[in-house]
Amino acid sequence: MQAINVLLPNTLESSEVNISLPLGVSFYVFQAASYLIDVYRKEVAPSRNIINFGCYLTMFPQLVAGPIVRYSQIADELITRHISLDNCAYGISRFIIGLAKKILIADTLGRVADAAFTVPNGALSAEGAWIGLICYAFQIYFDFSGYSDMAIGIGRMLGFTFPENFNYPYSADSIQNFWKRWHMSLSTWFQDYLYIPLGGNRKGTLRTYLNLIVVFLLCGFWHGANWTFMAWGGYYGVFLVLERAFPSFYKRIPKLLKHIYVIVIVFGGWVLF
Repeated sequence: MQAINVLLPNTLESSEVNISLPLGVSFYVFQAASYLIDVYRKEVAPSRNIINFGCYLTMFPQLVAGPIVRYSQIADELITRHISLDNCAYGISRFIIGLAKKILIADTLGRVADAAFTVPNGALSAEGAWIGLICYAFQIYFDFSGYSDMAIGIGRMLGFTFPENFNYPYSADSIQNFWKRWHMSLSTWFQDYLYIPLGGNRKGTLRTYLNLIVVFLLCGFWHGANWTFMAWGGYYGVFLVLERAFPSFYKRIPKLLKHIYVIVIVFGGWVLF
């Protein structure tokens, strides 16, 4: 509604429209879309069991914060699962790790970040701003990866093997590498169902750049129907285009500086998030 009112002032009043969206809608819409596309492509056989399909679509462990699970990844497990003591033990330990990330680390860092964000304009020192930003960046990581760990753990206890979602993203040495490590189930979804169908990097340099920008604008929109999220997605699209445009220059940069560059760009991006 806010976006429409920016483009067309007074078109909609926020009080006139009050839409409540179902919990986890952004995740199960993508799961349903991936299923339909895979069936259309004949990459998976359509489910003949409405209960199994409903279980896939509304599976509670990863419904709120991912990972995004494709039907092909758990199709066999929906029919028959092997629940063992080892799987339960792994699932419990993974859940505890995720819970600790969320409660002990993310929530603690969040209190520091919130304190910095509530300081009036002009009263926050440069040091305080940096501390707040760093805490916020790690809060987002530990919060999101913690939820993913808990989902993977619960899934394993129930006999399902969900895909990994994070792989130490802040240790990446390029923005491209960062997105191969951050929210991996979302990154691969956009790659397989949007970037490649748009032509990927097969239709010339300019088309490749355009595809990257479009994909990341939509990635931002997926996170939230707000201009700041769209700007956040476009921000990453621009840096991915720059890395592709000047590969020889980027390769000559010392590895340490590459890591610093990624941290600065990613942490700076969280300001828009």
